[in-house]
Amino acid sequence: QVQLVESGGGLVQAGGSLRLSCTASGRTFSSYTMGWFRQAPGKEREFVAAIVAWTTSTRYADSVKDRFTISRDNAKNTVYLQMNSLKPEDTAVYYCAARYDRGAIYWGHGTQVTVSS
Repeated sequence: QVQLVESGGGLVQAGGSLRLSCTASGRTFSSYTMGWFRQAPGKEREFVAAIVAWTTSTRYADSVKDRFTISRDNAKNTVYLQMNSLKPEDTAVYYCAARYDRGAIYWGHGTQVTVSS
């Protein structure tokens, strides 16, 4: 089982930047595909970005492509989400997720990101 702890959320003005971090427990972090999802008030949770296990291959939602960058540091058991050119519509609770192969998805508790206009 993997435990995930997110940090780095906060309040930022439109056009600003934030970097989210997610640190995982366990010794096999590099074998997990890691992702970020978000959920805005009254909306369903949606995919934001992912980085595939054992690779640097990444995937992004169209809404964040060219603005957000996902990366990982396997030595620190940490995945990052660099968010630039933030927009009010990026306001949401951001969740870190981990998945080994096709197994269960583990979730963090989330971190709030608020972008003011």
